[in-house]
Amino acid sequence: MIDDDGSQLGIKPTKEAMQYAFDKGLDLVEVASQADPPVARVMDYGKYRYEQEQKAKLARKHQTQINVKEIKLRPKIGIHDYNTKKGHVERFLNQRAKVKVTIMFRGRETTHPERGRDLLLRLAEDVQEIGQIESQPLLDGRNMVMVLGPTKNAGTKRDAENENIEQREEAV
Repeated sequence: MIDDDGSQLGIKPTKEAMQYAFDKGLDLVEVASQADPPVARVMDYGKYRYEQEQKAKLARKHQTQINVKEIKLRPKIGIHDYNTKKGHVERFLNQRAKVKVTIMFRGRETTHPERGRDLLLRLAEDVQEIGQIESQPLLDGRNMVMVLGPTKNAGTKRDAENENIEQREEAV
């Protein structure tokens, strides 16, 4: 048995330990049930639970949630449409999200998977400053899939651009 201040009280029968905790106005909590004999501690259980919840809350606060966004393309995509989709990919990477890029093949397009692979690699090369390939292009049935993840400097380039714009506005 362990007292509320951390000092060991020795081995005591259950009834005596419960009476001791009751006299102090605290709870008797079994800490290690696998030990021989089991270890119990005299403590305020409500306060203990509150502290555990606060620790768990703090741990959750420091975790980062990774979002996965998906962009779908076709192998015969036009230049303007490609640039629009590339802009979406850049925006997602700057938001620190992973991007799953899918190329959908239809009909006879499946006989030329190299076109899809070239398109995915071109996209990866265009956004290499803010995103890197996490999984290489892989043909999965009628679709080819590649996952891009944000690099360390993703999301920082925009801040630098915004500062330059603000400095120009202040100068005017």
